[in-house]
This record gives sequence, structure tokens and C-alpha cells, in this order.
Amino acid sequence: MKRFATTFVAAVVLLAAGCSDDGGGGGSSSADVPGVTDTEVVVGTHHPLTGPAAAGYASISPATKAYFDFVNANGGVHGRKITYKVKDDAYNPATTQQVVRELVLQDKVFAIINGLGTPTHTGVLDFLKTNRVPDLFVASGSRSWNQPDKYPGTFGFNPDYTVEGKILGTYVKDNLAGKKVCFLGQDDDFGRDSLVGLEQVVGTVAAKGSYVTSNPNVGPQMGEFKAAGCEVVVLATIPGFTALSIGTAAKIAYKPQFVVSNVGADPTTVSKALGAAAPLLEGVVAANYLPLSTDESNPWVQLFKKVNTEYNNGAEFDNNVIYGMSVAYLFVQSLQAAGKDLTRDGIISAVQKNNFQGPGLVPLRFSDSDHSGYGGTQLTKIEKGKAVFLGSAYTTDDKDGAVAPHTAQAVTPPSNGVPAA
Repeated sequence: MKRFATTFVAAVVLLAAGCSDDGGGGGSSSADVPGVTDTEVVVGTHHPLTGPAAAGYASISPATKAYFDFVNANGGVHGRKITYKVKDDAYNPATTQQVVRELVLQDKVFAIINGLGTPTHTGVLDFLKTNRVPDLFVASGSRSWNQPDKYPGTFGFNPDYTVEGKILGTYVKDNLAGKKVCFLGQDDDFGRDSLVGLEQVVGTVAAKGSYVTSNPNVGPQMGEFKAAGCEVVVLATIPGFTALSIGTAAKIAYKPQFVVSNVGADPTTVSKALGAAAPLLEGVVAANYLPLSTDESNPWVQLFKKVNTEYNNGAEFDNNVIYGMSVAYLFVQSLQAAGKDLTRDGIISAVQKNNFQGPGLVPLRFSDSDHSGYGGTQLTKIEKGKAVFLGSAYTTDDKDGAVAPHTAQAVTPPSNGVPAA
């Protein structure tokens, strides 16, 4: 009886949340909207602060919070301070569902910002849709986030994995022509979509493998690639598995050219995982669509470094910090654009209008028919232990569109570091 009663109560709570004006995206004014008062907007996220994906990724949400704290110290947005609730899901989809329900049903957040991970966030899409919670700037390049007809409140942030796969493939085709190409990817949309983009450009790869995050052993895959004579290995891997792949290959005296997705390419994170073997990263080619943390001359890096020092306890300044603050900057732009009368429908409409210019190296693709994030990426190469950009950035789509150079002039941040309305 107790189990029945608990289930019944939970169902009633869910039904109420799904049917009420509060959960319904909006109502006619901010007074009706969960997480919004005249002085505060409460948002939440799920991130892996522990577990197999914590390396590197655990530093993203503190960076996001630091930028929000910086904005709050400068008056907030339309008079509201941003409260940012972060819950650890350990990169476990079951835990993600639990913590996201807590954020929505108990904490009454206005929106979920930058929920991280393909397998994790996939499991909460329908729940967020049912409760009509804006699901902004998901930290993954899965094409699942770009389904405006099915999930009108969900938007990506990263370039989608097929877009990135096409650009990585173009690099391989132009610079490593004639070499035997192989592929290792995560056993979900991340790996599958990346492979689709790669093979669209280079043709069928000579060998392909996958991994699951619960099994930190890529020895069989690297052994197969070596036996197959693979000269180029493209990786769609999270940072820990980038390090595992490179380190495992070295142990069996296998030295292909590694070409890596932006997801698993932060040099600081991968170097730490490799430890004394960090010099193995020399020559690795990777993707990035945001400024490099080591580019001291970049005005965005200068701004984010200042914020990091003042509001993030001077945390180690790597590309994960750049990522977290870039997401925060975009959310503040979205709040500004949504106006003082903040509603859930209003912020979705503001994001779709996409009048955003920020630190990204390529444009965001948001519109009413496209909810994917950045539309391309630039490639980097590790030289003398430091990532440096190669050539120009490129944009493309996830279909059969051309991979084209993007040469527009980068914008600089506002003088006070806070985007204007």
C-alpha cells in the first residue's frame, strides 16, 4: 500500500507540474514563472563532478558560476541575480534523471543550463519537455538537441558531432591523403554521429571500434588498429579515454596520427591523465570552437582570466574554464534579450532570434527551425606542449553541405565584461 501511495503522490505531482501555468512555459508575466522573482532567477544543471567523466568536466560548472557571480556583482540582469544550482550525476543516466527531477520539482528552477553528456541528458529530454522547462545549451554535440518540432525548448551548444566529423575528415583528406584511417568512438550518439561525418568525407574507414565508459580498457581496439596498419586514428572520446587511447597505443609501440574531437581534447586535462607520458600529446590534432586558454592576447581570454581570478579562486585556467564562462556569457545574453518580463516562452523566443555575438570562433546556428549550437570548428595542433590553431575555422551542416572556411572578424567583449540588453 505504501508503494502504491508513493507512486500515486508522485504521479499527481508530475501531473500538476505538467499541467499548471507555472510549468507551462510562461504564463503572461514573470510573476507566474517558476524560479523567477523580481530580484532572482534560479537555474540548474547536471554535471559529472565525480565518476569517469569528471576529469576536466568537473571544472566547467564552477567557471559558469564564477561568471554568473561576476555579473551579479555588477547588478545582475534586469535587476535579477542569477542563482545557479549544480547537481552531480557522476555521468550516470539514472542519476541524471534523479537530480534533474529534484531541480525541476523541488528546487523549481526556471531552466536547465548546459546539462552535460549525451547518454545522460538523453534520458531527461522528455521529462523537461513535459514540464515545459527551457533546456538551454546542452553540453554535447548530439543531434538529439536539434529537434525543434519534437523538443521546442531544447538547444545545443557544442558543434554537432556530424559537423565536427566532417571538418576533422576534411583535415585528414587534405593533409593525410593516402593514409589508412581508423576510428574509435563512444558507444552512443557521440561516437555514431562523429563517424557519420568522418566517413562522409573520407569514405569508409579501415577499422572502427567503440568503448563504454564503465570499461577503462582500450587495449583490444588499439591492438586491432595496429594490426590493421591504421596510420590515422580519429577519436570521438571524452578526455579520460583520449588519454587511455594515446597511452595504450604507446605501450604497444603503435604511433598513429591521432585526430581528436573537441570533447576530449583539452590539453591540460589529457596531460594530467597521461602524467609522465604527457609528451605523447605532441603533434595531436584536435578541434576547438572557442578561444584557447593559452592565448594571452585574446581579449576574451583576458576577461575570463580576470573573472577566474576574482570569482573562481584562481582555479587552473584551462579550456574547460573558457567553455564554462562562454556558456554563462550566452545565457546572460539570452536573459538580456528576453527582457525584464521574463518567461519561459520569452527566453526560448529570444534564443531562436539568435542576435548573439560572443567568444565563439564561428556563428551559433539558432533559429526557429535549427536548435543546434555552433556551426563549425577550427583545428589545433599540439606544438611544444601547447595547442596552436591551424588555418581558418570551418563551418558546415550535418547533411551534405560543403565544408567552407569561416573568415569573419572576431568580436571583442564589452568593456565592462557584461553583455548589454
